[in-house]
Amino acid sequence: MKVFLDANILFSAAAPKSNVAKLIDLVQEHGQCVTSPYAVEEARKNLQLKQFGSLEIFELLLITVTVSNKLVLDLPVPIKSKDIPILGSAIAQQCTYLLTGDKRDFGLFFGKTVAGVMVVSPKLLAEDLVTKGFLPKR
Repeated sequence: MKVFLDANILFSAAAPKSNVAKLIDLVQEHGQCVTSPYAVEEARKNLQLKQFGSLEIFELLLITVTVSNKLVLDLPVPIKSKDIPILGSAIAQQCTYLLTGDKRDFGLFFGKTVAGVMVVSPKLLAEDLVTKGFLPKR
């Protein structure tokens, strides 16, 4: 399992006790987390603007996440230009999942596979991990 982390997921994971941070820890036990420099810089910028004190945790998280410049620009679905580096990077890195909390721009694709990458929210990923036996049922 290879999970691409969108900027909003990186931002949320910078809070150590957040459910997103716990989900990323679980993913890393059973697979790999990857992202792009574009997502890293967007998350870092938002942390600096909104959540002082989380930058150290964010930088520690990045030690465990693969950051790659790989990118596909010719996407099989129409999306906003600002989202091309996210989906395009997830596809180029041959991820199993694109994990995002961005319902506005990616919500239409939640639960769907685009060029081999399933677009999921944290809730959808957690449900899939339960189905695969990585998480216990509640």
